[in-house]
Amino acid sequence: MVILEALGAALCYAMASVFQQNGAAQAPSGDALRVSLLLGLVRRPVWIIGIAADLIGFLLQFLALGHGSLVLVQPLLVCGLLFALPLGAAMTDRRWLAGREWLGSGVVVAGLALFLVVANPAPGAATTSGLAWTIVSLTTLVPALLLTLASVRATPAVAATLQATGAGFLYGLAAAFTRTVASLATSGTESAVHTLIHVLETWQTYGLLTVGIASLLLSQTAFQSGPLGWSLPALTAVDPVVCIVIGALAFSEPIRSDPLGVAAETVGMALMLGGILLLNRSLPRLAPGALASSGGAGLSGAGPG
Repeated sequence: MVILEALGAALCYAMASVFQQNGAAQAPSGDALRVSLLLGLVRRPVWIIGIAADLIGFLLQFLALGHGSLVLVQPLLVCGLLFALPLGAAMTDRRWLAGREWLGSGVVVAGLALFLVVANPAPGAATTSGLAWTIVSLTTLVPALLLTLASVRATPAVAATLQATGAGFLYGLAAAFTRTVASLATSGTESAVHTLIHVLETWQTYGLLTVGIASLLLSQTAFQSGPLGWSLPALTAVDPVVCIVIGALAFSEPIRSDPLGVAAETVGMALMLGGILLLNRSLPRLAPGALASSGGAGLSGAGPG
């Protein structure tokens, strides 16, 4: 059930990315990294559809993390990139995938399967110590801030990649908060009222809200900068890597740790990241926002480099 919920979340997140990028790509470039960007986007129906898909995806991810581990659930969300390809093709004048896209998809699936089969992740602790939360927060928030600052003077393609990478770090932290809140909400040991009170009393709930808003603003700015190929691969790759580290080290989620197992897990992750890079040049052609004739910066349809 956890796997089905995670795959359902991946599909919803794929729909959300395509629709949100289509709406954000036409926003004024002067709104980048500003709340006015979000205020303008709420008037775009296609973006609202994307947000609705995002919320459904988060609900499914919430349910999956309530019973599963970060190391299992977050890598499965990489499948969202695979779902985005045919969806993007259906929304443009293309109706099929090229050989590079099939190869990249196959490599991603093979790497993901190898990692999960070897790691055999299991749920760990529902939360972690105060010191661990401090370390997790600093090691995700600081890189996200530095990447965002570096993106201010970068070219649109580089800026989108830097912002998406920063959003990936924030998504990892948000997933850690979600793991704690979801475990509390789905424990089933108390009445709904008492559960809600405990959720509202948990500081991770407010951490999730704060980081969620920040990651939404950063990801929409990345989408605004240009086609999905500039942002979605980085966003897709960074989030699971961050979550695997957090899950294994902070939440004590058991995974195979002998030398042979670690080597196989590393190969699986490398294949998954390599497949994402292979798909990098496909997304600019498949994303409907890349076909826009006006609006956001850098909508030429060319990938980075």
